[in-house]
Amino acid sequence: MRGGEAGRRPVLVTGATGFVGRALVPALLERGLAVRATTRVRSGDLDPRVEWVQADVTRLADLPAALQGVETAYFLVHGMASGRGNYVEAERRSAAGFAREAERAGVGRIVYLGGVAPRGRPSRHLASRLAVGEILRAGPVRTLELRASMIVGPGSASWRIVRDLAMRLPAMVLPAWARSRSCPIALEDAIRALVAALDVPLAESAWYDIPGPEVLSVREILEQVAALRGRSLPAIEAPLPHPRISALWLKLVSDAPWEVVRELVQGLSHDLLPRDDRYWALTGLPPRTRFVEAARRALAEDAGRRPGGVRGLVLGVEEALVDRLAPRQRGGAAPAPAPPTPHPRRG
Repeated sequence: MRGGEAGRRPVLVTGATGFVGRALVPALLERGLAVRATTRVRSGDLDPRVEWVQADVTRLADLPAALQGVETAYFLVHGMASGRGNYVEAERRSAAGFAREAERAGVGRIVYLGGVAPRGRPSRHLASRLAVGEILRAGPVRTLELRASMIVGPGSASWRIVRDLAMRLPAMVLPAWARSRSCPIALEDAIRALVAALDVPLAESAWYDIPGPEVLSVREILEQVAALRGRSLPAIEAPLPHPRISALWLKLVSDAPWEVVRELVQGLSHDLLPRDDRYWALTGLPPRTRFVEAARRALAEDAGRRPGGVRGLVLGVEEALVDRLAPRQRGGAAPAPAPPTPHPRRG
């Protein structure tokens, strides 16, 4: 493990091999920090600059070794993709146990990445994300909770769903939940927000939304992704069934795990809009990436990660066929994005 910033103890990243953790670890290393990371299964392709600890946050016995001597601990794990029906209770137990063990180890701060609170009743997944944040913030270690909606980047389940819909269908009949709005954030901006969380003044536990710069509906997101392929996406809205039923249809289109598709789509019954965007002013971070640019980068990286063999060939043929069938965008390029819609503000 390399030496970090002078006088600073190691930083722990749980969920380091997940979508966000894989991007966060290099960013922390670039800052010169000593990084410890947890993995449930050791493999040969782990970054040798990192101190890897084999640990499962659902097992209290694994936590002391992971937390010992740590200054800040990132809590990036969740159980939605496990497929277990009881993941909600398991997440709550893990959060409570993690907070207790962090206090015993003398951890100074916990940083948690959660989800935006909807304007209506939350889905099971979102309710669990919010409950984990509440448990950590109510614990003995000061906790900074950051709340994001869709994170745009390769490996993001929500990005995979909208990408697959926009890339593999020549036209769509959109359910009512396609009107739901959110503020998608580029992966690199989410990582900057997480790194900045190390130094945010924190007299007591707190939470902040970390929205992207635009308010977009699901339909607008799909149209912008399709436009990046130089085509339009004809679509009409229809009173299709509840999102739970829609998830069955999405499973036929997207390669994202069924358990994840089902949970995420149920969260689209209401807008996922931030209460404000003051975190960016607080941290002095640079301007955030517009959705169309974040999507362009994600598509380029996705193209380089396409699976090989028969599956990769099928995907290529499928997308090429859609490109031939779908109407072309005028001018063959993505339209200029509209000016950002202002975010709501507190008070």
